[in-house]
Amino acid sequence: MNKVNAEINRYNHLNKYLKEKFGERTLKICIDGNFTCPNRDGTKGIGGCIFCSEKGSGDHLHKDTITNQITNYFNSYKAERANKFIVYFQNYTNTYDSLKNLKKRYDSALIDDRIVGLSIATRPDCINDDIAKLLKSYTNKYYVSVELGLQTANEKTGTLINRCYTNDDFTKAVKILNKYEIDVITHIMVGLPNETNEDIKSTIQFINQQNIQGLKIHSCYIVKNTKLEEMYLNGIYRPIELDEYLHSCAYILTHISPKLIIHRVSGDAPKDLLVAPEWNRHKKWIINGLDKLMKEKDLWQGMEYDG
Repeated sequence: MNKVNAEINRYNHLNKYLKEKFGERTLKICIDGNFTCPNRDGTKGIGGCIFCSEKGSGDHLHKDTITNQITNYFNSYKAERANKFIVYFQNYTNTYDSLKNLKKRYDSALIDDRIVGLSIATRPDCINDDIAKLLKSYTNKYYVSVELGLQTANEKTGTLINRCYTNDDFTKAVKILNKYEIDVITHIMVGLPNETNEDIKSTIQFINQQNIQGLKIHSCYIVKNTKLEEMYLNGIYRPIELDEYLHSCAYILTHISPKLIIHRVSGDAPKDLLVAPEWNRHKKWIINGLDKLMKEKDLWQGMEYDG
C-alpha cells in the first residue's frame, strides 16, 4: 500500500478485497463444525487456551448439524444482504479428524450455489500434507483459505496461554499450505499476560518472515469460566486499555507487509460472557478510534515494513 492509496484506505480491508475478488459484496457464514481440540481432549493438553471459552470461541453459534446451520442461514434475513458467501468453520480445531470425516463435514456445508468459498480455522499442529491435499481438492470450485492461530511469537507466552504448539509448528504449517497454494490468515493477540511492546515487535518480525496472505488482530479479552478469568479475579492479569490497544494496532499495521489483507482489528466477545475490558463491547470505538489515530498521525499499512 502506498501513500496515495492510504488517503482512501489506511489499511487493506477484507470487505474491499472480497468485493474485488468476487465482483460484489461477499459475506461469511460462521458455523460450528462440531469439532474439538487436541489441547482439550488430552492429546496435547486439557482445558484449552487460557482465554478460550467453553465453546471454543464460537459462543454466538447454535449447536446443530452443519447442513441445518447452512440451511437456517439461507432461510433467514441474513442471506438477503449478499449474493455470494464463504462458509467459515470457526470454533475449535476444524482439521482435527480423519480425512474421511473432514471431507464429510466440509461437503455437508457446501450445499448452495451461492457459496463461493471455504474458510477453515485450525491449529498449525493440525495441518499436514494429506489435509492440505484435501483442502486443495476444493479449489477448482471454491476459494479456500486456512486460518492459523499464532497469537504470539514469544514461546514463553505460548506456554503460559497453553496453546500447546510451537513457532516451528506454525512455520511448517504455513509452508505446507504454501505448497498447495492455499491462502493463510494468521491470528495474533494484543494484551496477552506479561507481554510488552517488544513482544509485539518480535511477533510482527516473525510474521513478516512467513508467506501469509491475511492477518486477524485481536485484543486479549476475558470471558467467563476461563483460566484467564481466574487470573484476572486474583489480580494476576490486567487487561489492556483501549488507547494502548489502538497504538499497538497502529504499530502492527505500519510494520507488516503492505500486501496483507486485514481481516479484522478487533475480536468480538459475547456481551453476556465478557468480564473485561468493558471497551471490548464497543466495536465502533475500536474501528473508529484506529481510523482516527492513523489519519491524525498520517499512518498507513506497511509504511515501516522493511521487507
